[in-house]
Amino acid sequence: LGSMFAQETCPSVKNILLLDSEGKRVAVKYYTDDWPVLSAKLAFEKSVFVKTQKASSGAEAEIVMFDGQIVVYKFIQDLHFFVTGGDEDNELILASVLQGFADAIDIILRNNVDKRTALENLDLILLCLDEIVDGG
Repeated sequence: LGSMFAQETCPSVKNILLLDSEGKRVAVKYYTDDWPVLSAKLAFEKSVFVKTQKASSGAEAEIVMFDGQIVVYKFIQDLHFFVTGGDEDNELILASVLQGFADAIDIILRNNVDKRTALENLDLILLCLDEIVDGG
């Protein structure tokens, strides 16, 4: 009962997305089965990209409610960073995860955050995705 209560109250990350300026995948990690098949994941990625594309996210993270999910996002150069949580999750915690991921990528890419450099260092970015969130 104690562990079940902890899971109910502990904020969870449903996915972390790193997309390019055209909405194509650079690196993504899903922590839940809310999108059970690849086509559902790709459809979610495309729709969240389209929804946020017109926003002018600067240095600060933006928060949007989308499809029953909270999506926190920011853009750096030609990369779009997204963290998704449930509608009951705390936006500040999701924003902290987003900021931590963006800062880690900035360090990994030696302050040269762009798609080309990200693809050249994809192994380190995928390792970062594995380590930043423990099972969602």
